[in-house]
Amino acid sequence: MSCKLKKITGAIFHDGQLGIVEGEVPELQDNQVLVEVYASLISPGTELKSAAMRRQNPEPADVEPTLFGYSNAGIILAVKGETKGLKPGMRVACMGAGAAQHSNYAVVPVNLVVPLPDNVTFEQGAYLSLAATSLQAVRRTGVRIGEYGAVLGLGIVGNLAAQLFKIGGGRVIGWESMAFRAELAKKCGIGATVDFTSEDPVEITKNFAAPWGLDFALFAFGGDGEKAFGDIKKCMKVSADGHAMGNITLVGGCRVPVDGGAASGNLNIRISSRTGAGYHDPAWEYGKDYPAAFVQFTTMRNAVELLQLIGEKRLLVDEITTHKIPLENIKEAGDALIEHPDQSLGVVLTMKH
Repeated sequence: MSCKLKKITGAIFHDGQLGIVEGEVPELQDNQVLVEVYASLISPGTELKSAAMRRQNPEPADVEPTLFGYSNAGIILAVKGETKGLKPGMRVACMGAGAAQHSNYAVVPVNLVVPLPDNVTFEQGAYLSLAATSLQAVRRTGVRIGEYGAVLGLGIVGNLAAQLFKIGGGRVIGWESMAFRAELAKKCGIGATVDFTSEDPVEITKNFAAPWGLDFALFAFGGDGEKAFGDIKKCMKVSADGHAMGNITLVGGCRVPVDGGAASGNLNIRISSRTGAGYHDPAWEYGKDYPAAFVQFTTMRNAVELLQLIGEKRLLVDEITTHKIPLENIKEAGDALIEHPDQSLGVVLTMKH
């Protein structure tokens, strides 16, 4: 069946422009699922970084376009091998680079395919991968009820992480220079925000977390994070001996200078990547699982929980969606995100069948 289907896939070309490439759907291998895709979500940071760089410095015209996308949702058309109860006709969300692409059809390993609850739309399900990245970062941060924290950068990952911190009982202030993103965050329940380019983020954040100071911070942006790191250290809680304390997690691609000894006190600097245990482990992706007693939250378990939270309207994603654009018009999507980041954030590609 799959070899007869024509596939169109989003691609980044040599000059940084987005377009589509046509091909055939590959044959299903064991423990794979063929999905007819109805929606996918573009990651403004990870996916479009190379496109933005190519626009500034185009590569030779004969460079092959890069197919991209790693989060989509649709309906299962066919399965092969051990697929753990997944069946044709099921509504599902999918993730995985090279698998859950911006395309009309996707062939995805079984453990990266999760049934959609009846009250979750395809467009909402397409947020799964970035939501799982956010949840992994929240878990790495280790927040308890009543703790105070800051999320630096209110893009999709930062916004969703801030919501998840609140769901877990944390109290959050967001640092964001784009008024547009700050407004979207407020629609998602993140009431406290500060524009660190025009306001004093240290004073405002210390007042927010008074009298104790921050227990945690999450860096959800890319680029130079030196000043932000210096400022956030001034906001952390301080022990009686004068040492800063708390957890600082880096989930974005920023760089920060970490000095040892008294310069960083007793801060815990943590790095978070991916969507949970199992992602990029071929054996796990294709059906093998880890012992639940030792690996509590795999990528699959994170995914199931997130879709339930979205269905319960406790984790809000519709409020982040600024554009719904047909896959055939993917160039328009790229232009919106790269040229107008102050007007776009959650850009969902839609596919008609």
